[in-house]
Amino acid sequence: MHKVSCSLIGLMLSCVALPAMATQACGLHGTAVQILGSGGPELQDKRASSSYLVWQDGRARVLVDSGGGSALRFGQSGAQISQLDAVVFTHLHADHSADFPALIKSSWFEERKRPLPVFGPMGNNLMPSITEFISVLFGERGAYRYLNDVLMPGGQENYKLQVHELAADSAVTVVFRSGDLAISTTRVVHGPIPSLAWRVDVAGKSVAFSGDTNGNGEGFSELLADVDLFVAHNAVPESAAGVERRLHMPPSVIGKLAQEARVRSLVLSHRMLRTLGKEDATYAEIRKRYAGPIVFSEDLDCFPL
Repeated sequence: MHKVSCSLIGLMLSCVALPAMATQACGLHGTAVQILGSGGPELQDKRASSSYLVWQDGRARVLVDSGGGSALRFGQSGAQISQLDAVVFTHLHADHSADFPALIKSSWFEERKRPLPVFGPMGNNLMPSITEFISVLFGERGAYRYLNDVLMPGGQENYKLQVHELAADSAVTVVFRSGDLAISTTRVVHGPIPSLAWRVDVAGKSVAFSGDTNGNGEGFSELLADVDLFVAHNAVPESAAGVERRLHMPPSVIGKLAQEARVRSLVLSHRMLRTLGKEDATYAEIRKRYAGPIVFSEDLDCFPL
């Protein structure tokens, strides 16, 4: 089937479409991106919060964020923690990280034999670093200390978490390589919250994830350059101002970034109540600046690259 990138506005503007494959078929052949959570922090949007999987040939290789509700979507997708090469966090707001303990608990019923690298930002006075976050969850005095084996040397669990805290560097940096997989990151601006955008290159294909950002970041355009797919967060309408605009990209900024970086296709996620129902206006603003395919995502949508 196809996920259509425009609705009523398609009567006036040319429409484009991207393939959205059935859930059980995601990434069986080649590389694909699956949207586990297409929503934001509001429960009333009836969506899981932000989370994404990069698949290759039937194997889930990279998990980006794990917001509330996404652990269920992870299970529905058919993915397994034992398959993952790495987990990366854009930032540590609850709607991007709350389901991580559920994933780790679930993994106790799998046979993962190798360490699981976890990457995330440094902290500040408002937010913990990824190291502190994992320690508060699974450390000796953590909230889920009964799962402490995933951190303790000599513990009985089959694998350990390898936590990597990344400096707020504006340069695009490759932080992980394994065979044909490379994961890169750069700092982006999400108000005062330490935040990272991510790029995954695998088997000759590429995808970038904006996370939550107002679009600023010295290395952001470089990170996005020529990607096959850009997953951008559509959390605010074009009229956003004040705090909303300091935290998130309006559609015009998404379109400008996508066009300047020569992004091949664009998927909009993190769809909040303030943007749901405004798809026609959002599409029109982005289309003024960006000529490629545009899709408004739903939970469990799958996009082959």
